[in-house]
Amino acid sequence: MTYTQIAIFAVLFAISFDLYLFNTQLLRRRVFWTSYAIIVGFQLLTNWWLTSRNIVMYSPDAIIGWRIASAPVEDLLFGFALVLGVLTNWIRLGASNKR
Repeated sequence: MTYTQIAIFAVLFAISFDLYLFNTQLLRRRVFWTSYAIIVGFQLLTNWWLTSRNIVMYSPDAIIGWRIASAPVEDLLFGFALVLGVLTNWIRLGASNKR
């Protein structure tokens, strides 16, 4: 399985968990998108720093080749899935602790 496939599956799973399984509905909230805009800026900066200095390198066979800030576009997909997944679980677990 390539990094591209893993990143796409991760995004689909995170969206499914948010909207359907845990019903946290983060993707429908303005505060999520505002927070994510801040996070993605730092993600791009960090990705650029790590990939432009060859600290992190990707096999050309594992990615589609599109790059943003010298990092593969898959990093943005995977980062989005991680942020959404963590926040979904944070809300879910916080809500279950209040019962």
